[in-house]
Order: sequence, then C-alpha cells, then structure tokens
Amino acid sequence: MKFIHRLGYYLGGFSIGIIILAFFLSGKKTSCAYSPNARTIKSISQKPKSYSDEALSAMRTFEMDTTVVSDMIQYGSVNFSESDTKTEDCKTYILKNSYKDQKFRFQIKNCDSLATIESIVPYKKD
Repeated sequence: MKFIHRLGYYLGGFSIGIIILAFFLSGKKTSCAYSPNARTIKSISQKPKSYSDEALSAMRTFEMDTTVVSDMIQYGSVNFSESDTKTEDCKTYILKNSYKDQKFRFQIKNCDSLATIESIVPYKKD
C-alpha cells in the first residue's frame, strides 16, 4: 500500500474520531486544569466561601461584592512562594489580581469543604 493511501486512511479515521469525541463531550462540563495554578483556583472556586471581618471591611472600602471577589479569584494567579501548602488540613494560598486599576492580594484558607477569604489587601507592583 502506498504512503498516500495509508495517510488517507489515518486522516479519515482521525477525523471521524475527533467528530465522535466532540459529540460526546459537547454537553459535559469538561475542563483541562493540569497546572498547579489552575487546580488550586478550581478547588477554591468550587467550594462555598466565607469571609472574615477583615475581608468584608476591605470589600466595603474598595466597593467590591461577592461576585467581583469570585471573579477575581477565578482569574487570579496563585503565588506559591508566599503560600503555606505544607499543612494537612487547611492550606493557605496567596492570590493576586487587579480590580479598577488597583492590584489586590488575597489570603485564602482552603479547607476540605470551605474556602475562607481571610484578607484582601491592595499592594504595589512587585
């Protein structure tokens, strides 16, 4: 069999496989969260959140609501060098993101069933 025939069979089967895969996965909430940042953000985002008094005060000061904070967590970046990931029960993560041209630093305690936003503080550029 010539190379061009083998290539044709390969591409035909590959394209049918892609179409079938797209059909089966189109209705599901599939995601590709393989990086440590994406896995941490996904873990925090899926849990119910509670807010400390300090975080609520900062939210009032900077005119944020829970939707804004959830979006900032969803699209933020985790600073693993400042985070405490060694504890077994609740890990503390430091996330950074900006809102209204102001950069913010979140301290979030991520437990098994609850994510607690402990503080929201503005910071200057690194």
